Amino acid sequence: MRRTVRKRVVFGLIAMIVAILGYRLYLFFIETDFQSVHGHQLGAIEQPLKDQAYRFAVVGNINNSVGLFERNMIPLLNRDEAAFVISAGNAVSGGGEDKYRALYRTLQHLEKPYLLTVGPNETDALGAVHFYRHFGPFFYTLSQGNQFFAFLDGTSEETYRFQLQWLEKRLKQTQAQNRFVFIAQPLWDVGEEPAVDFDSQYLAQDAASEDFREGLMALFERYQVDVVFSANLHLFDQREKNGVRYVTTGGAGGLVINDDISYYHYVAVDVDGDQINIHEHKLDIGQHPVMKHLESLWFFVHSLFYVGHLNFLLIMALLIIIAVKLYGAVFEEKDYYPNYDLDLSPFLKRPLRIAMMTNNYLPFVGGVPISIARLARGLVAKGHSVLVVAPDYQAKDQAQQDQSLADGFEVVRLPSWLKLGAGQPFRLASLFSSRVKKAFQAFSPDLIHVHHPFWLGRLGLIWGRRLGVPVVLTYHTRLEHYAHFVPLPSPLFRNVIVHGAVRRFSNRCDAVIVPTASAEEYLRLIGVKRPIYVHPTGIEYSAFQQADTQNISTLKQRWGIEPEQIVLVSVARLSQEKNFEFMLQALASLKAKTDKPFKCLIVGEGESRETLQAQIDTLGLTDRVLLVGKVPPDQMPSLYQLGDIFVFASRSETQGMVILEAMAGGLPVVAVRASGIDDVIEQNQTGIKTPENYQAWSKAVQTLLEDNNQRQRMSEAAQAFAKEFDIEPYAASVHQTYAEILAEYAQVKISRKKRL
Repeated sequence: MRRTVRKRVVFGLIAMIVAILGYRLYLFFIETDFQSVHGHQLGAIEQPLKDQAYRFAVVGNINNSVGLFERNMIPLLNRDEAAFVISAGNAVSGGGEDKYRALYRTLQHLEKPYLLTVGPNETDALGAVHFYRHFGPFFYTLSQGNQFFAFLDGTSEETYRFQLQWLEKRLKQTQAQNRFVFIAQPLWDVGEEPAVDFDSQYLAQDAASEDFREGLMALFERYQVDVVFSANLHLFDQREKNGVRYVTTGGAGGLVINDDISYYHYVAVDVDGDQINIHEHKLDIGQHPVMKHLESLWFFVHSLFYVGHLNFLLIMALLIIIAVKLYGAVFEEKDYYPNYDLDLSPFLKRPLRIAMMTNNYLPFVGGVPISIARLARGLVAKGHSVLVVAPDYQAKDQAQQDQSLADGFEVVRLPSWLKLGAGQPFRLASLFSSRVKKAFQAFSPDLIHVHHPFWLGRLGLIWGRRLGVPVVLTYHTRLEHYAHFVPLPSPLFRNVIVHGAVRRFSNRCDAVIVPTASAEEYLRLIGVKRPIYVHPTGIEYSAFQQADTQNISTLKQRWGIEPEQIVLVSVARLSQEKNFEFMLQALASLKAKTDKPFKCLIVGEGESRETLQAQIDTLGLTDRVLLVGKVPPDQMPSLYQLGDIFVFASRSETQGMVILEAMAGGLPVVAVRASGIDDVIEQNQTGIKTPENYQAWSKAVQTLLEDNNQRQRMSEAAQAFAKEFDIEPYAASVHQTYAEILAEYAQVKISRKKRL
């Protein structure tokens, strides 16, 4: 009875969570997206600039301050005569997508055009990508009549030299009488500062920044810039140096202390011909900082437990689930020790019938589909029968089906409900297709092997129970790194939903296969109690030893590779979780540090292609980095053989099969240290693992670029290491695991019959 009640409670909670997630998805799809906002705002600003006299307002350090900026300052700005508003930097409190969306909603209350200056907060945590997509370039100019405005980026050292040349050209060209420049970091020490500000708030933090600062001031004086506006410091300061006025304004939100130095304010700028008057508008807000934080806490609690009913229900549901799980953990006895008396011979001596279920499969190119196809071929070669159940890719399926039949196994395609992602690479297969029932009845599997802990994986679990056969899961992917695909707060998705879902699904399976020891450690840490088997994914080693000189020459010509260039290769889907933004920043740093010619080929497609190309252009890497798109699997050996170094930055892998393939092709590897990656790279032997740090990663690549002997030594070691992961021993070890699972499952069934 108690078990029945607990089941009902769990099912009720699941229904509630599904309803909440459905509502979140509804909001996600109806919420208006916004791109290139500055393009629309510039058009609205040009008209008032044609007048002889006009007014604009400058704010700094908005920092997503809804309580103050949205409710107190925006009404004042709307009543002000200013024709438009400019943020001098730090409009967001961080660079996350959620912060930009919150800022955009706040600025919708502003009844006049606005522009943003990029600051340290805008680019924090890879926020530069979001700023570029939602608002526009990091540095740009606005020129109309006698008015000239320039917006600079003080956050990217790689662009300092270019910005100086670009700004000088623009200042030379303009005939404008009044000239204004915006850069978030102050150029001058203002003297006494608030306790919350530090020296690092200024532009000149290192030699490169100091050169940039000196170059800017020289241009300002030479071309008679009238006013330079900055933010970053939570105060107001105005000073003049060699005819140029420097204004620091940082009182629109954030860490304002409300004393004689730091207080809430905005700046109004009146322009009349060549006369420019700057007025500080102080807000009469005398709230103590402690009271301000208490008010913020109260607003949070109020919205969570009164206004945000859905959030409240979700928290309560999670608490109840935790209570139910704790009850099971405390009062239900469990035996965690393996059975060493199992007789495996009945399942080792006869061919097995294995059904595999996957949410993506060939012709979709990815690590999971390729590993499934290789395992299926390896099992068939040992006399087993394999059935793969996968989504339907329509026109491309027939050729792939023919290939699968040639390899000796059948692929059953299920109709697709939804197509997701850039170019619609993902298919959400129908869970209710009659093809599954017909296929399983005809095939009669001994074991069902699922490759994802959701959707078709869940269907595989249901069919396993219905057919009375064991179900094994291969944990391929670190799903917590895919939070950007889900319309939920990232910490909630990562820490509650993903880890919990993986744990619950794994514990419902009869066993779990992982490719590396670090993946096993992760599953144990999140509470997986089922047997776990470590089987590194196999590769077709011999395929990467067959050099095709003609094809290599053709590829070099197609991609414009010069004879003297060292070729870097990276293979991954072009998506946020693969961390290409970090790699491009590091390559920009590498370009500045080495004279050795190199070219990086990034192989793959995905929804981030346009964003990455824009970043390549912005960083001045168009001559060094090429997005080559998809490369057919049969050409991958040639790709690796024309390369010299394999570079990788993803932190979402459980093994990184492409790393082993690159090693098989003779490439040493430079990668960011992460779970899975750590298991397949021997430090300073087959490659170099670094922290997620631009300087460390680029230095490692530079070392292999400039040291031919070390590169050759690592190449030979990498190839020898990869040979140990050939597909034949991989299939044999998986067969051994199947036998253990089937023997254990058979014994459990016998024990249950005896109890009955």
